[in-house]
Amino acid sequence: MDCVLNDCSACLEYLNQRHEVTKKEACRKAKLSLNRNEFSEIVLCVDGLSRLPNKYVLNNVKIHCKFIKEGKSTLQLHDQNVRIMLSNCPPESLKNFLKVLSVKLTHFKSGAAISARKKMMLCLPKQLDYISPLNEKDIAAVNKKRQDNNKKTEETRKRKQPLTDTTNSKIDVVTEPPTKKRDLKLAENKLDTEQLHVINIIKQGKSIFFTGSAGTGKSYLLRQIVGMLPPAQTVVTASTGVAACHIGGMTLHSFAGIGQGSENIATSIQIALSRKNVVKQWKACKYLIVDEISMIDGDYFDKIEAVARACRKNSEPFGGIQLILCGDFFQLPPVSKGKGKKKLCFQSLCWPRCVEYLWELKVVYRQSDKQFIRILQDIRIGKCDSTAMSVLKATRHNRLEKDNIVATKLCTHRENVDQTNSDELERLESKPVVFEAQDSNDAFSSMMDKLLPDTKSITLKVGTQVMLTKNLDVSKGLVNGARGVITTFKNSLPEVRFLCGTVVIINRERFIAKISFDVTAVRRQLPLKLAWAISIHKSQGMSLDCVEMSLSRVFENGQAYVALSRARSLKGLRVLDFERTCVRSNVDVLRFYRKLRENQSCQIYHKLVV
Repeated sequence: MDCVLNDCSACLEYLNQRHEVTKKEACRKAKLSLNRNEFSEIVLCVDGLSRLPNKYVLNNVKIHCKFIKEGKSTLQLHDQNVRIMLSNCPPESLKNFLKVLSVKLTHFKSGAAISARKKMMLCLPKQLDYISPLNEKDIAAVNKKRQDNNKKTEETRKRKQPLTDTTNSKIDVVTEPPTKKRDLKLAENKLDTEQLHVINIIKQGKSIFFTGSAGTGKSYLLRQIVGMLPPAQTVVTASTGVAACHIGGMTLHSFAGIGQGSENIATSIQIALSRKNVVKQWKACKYLIVDEISMIDGDYFDKIEAVARACRKNSEPFGGIQLILCGDFFQLPPVSKGKGKKKLCFQSLCWPRCVEYLWELKVVYRQSDKQFIRILQDIRIGKCDSTAMSVLKATRHNRLEKDNIVATKLCTHRENVDQTNSDELERLESKPVVFEAQDSNDAFSSMMDKLLPDTKSITLKVGTQVMLTKNLDVSKGLVNGARGVITTFKNSLPEVRFLCGTVVIINRERFIAKISFDVTAVRRQLPLKLAWAISIHKSQGMSLDCVEMSLSRVFENGQAYVALSRARSLKGLRVLDFERTCVRSNVDVLRFYRKLRENQSCQIYHKLVV
């Protein structure tokens, strides 16, 4: 329910006329709810308080939501001189709660207020019920009020615009119009039944590994999960720095506190216990999220499981931490770096004890072409029939160039990527413009360079092929992986024409990286990267509009599948060389998924029978 906010920290302060605190009470596990009393007034109930009143009629309320993404907000009750500070709230739950509060308050203010005298005369029996959910009527009323306010603001601005004598002046005085509030819409449930099943398992407190082929919405679901958990007890990690930054987390290696895990289990435990900050963050962790789990070594997983038990002094699997693991073992495996074949995570000794539920997402959203989806599903499990061969080979003749935007080359090796991008940039005759990163703390710059590669310094020219590295406006097609070309520079910023037809000036964006459990660094940089070429490893998780690839040098299981599944359609794909030998799949992974699907079918069947 959006009118209830559970398990958050609340601090109530009573203020005098000079805004000094006269009374104060804090509650670590508070429950907030929005209600209506017998006079239809909105009442905020704060359960968990012992000394101060827990019911407040809301009239003149100021909502501060600058740090809502961090699970923090403040409600200022001006007519009662009360300040309610909220923290450690699940960000998505807090956002929905404040939206309901704001809309209902705006709608309520449009009606006539009931005086105290009239309340006494009505003699109504006391009543307190949960506030009704948002409906079309509420949204329409708020949008109408916003439109009226925007209209009044525009009229006021025009009246107050200064008159200037431009007879002998060459300067035009331009006043920027104020930003208008966008119309509200009712929240839509964008999760399918499979994704909702994963959410329900997590709400039951069970550890889960959810998987799915490329484009099944794993990353989207993971962001929804992050938003519903309390930030102070949730650690969001990934196997690589790039993947970690996409979900606002840190690398698993940074959090675990045992480096690359090259020592044995006993030594790893000693290393972790000798670091106070590492022990502190393991103790504070209640939910551990790991994205791209397929790239985590099984031996390393065993080591951090033992470290978790030791640091938390808890003999339960992972020290009692609830695990939320995400990834696809058919995609890229752990990087071996010449030290022999590494063990996959599900082959670790502790996996059966730690992971209670396995679930595979099956609905593909990235591609809509059924034939292409079927080909990708077969290649994922190592199959490639003659039909798939002929279809993929036929893409060699696809013309992908459009509006001076060329196809991005997917390369198996990083050195080929760097060479291609630098050579193509050098060929452009226009003047280079360099954009240096702006970091919130220079002490973390070197760590930010590792977590956010290719963002320290970006050199661009007119005609540069670029790719977005961050979602800017999904409705306009400005998403991570969107392709474009730089047409000009305006006010020292690049103007990019994207393949979707949108032309936009790209400003610096905030990239947030977690250095440690409680230390966050911010880097401001253009959300662009050179896009003549990109490595298959770096493309994992992306959706590309036009992509070209050569698969003759594929050297890893799942590498061809990852490359091919980046394309949104067969029309946007060009495969220069393709043979059956490119398609490889791990036999152990096939056995693991066969068992996973059997168990999932049994669960569905049991649910239907019951």
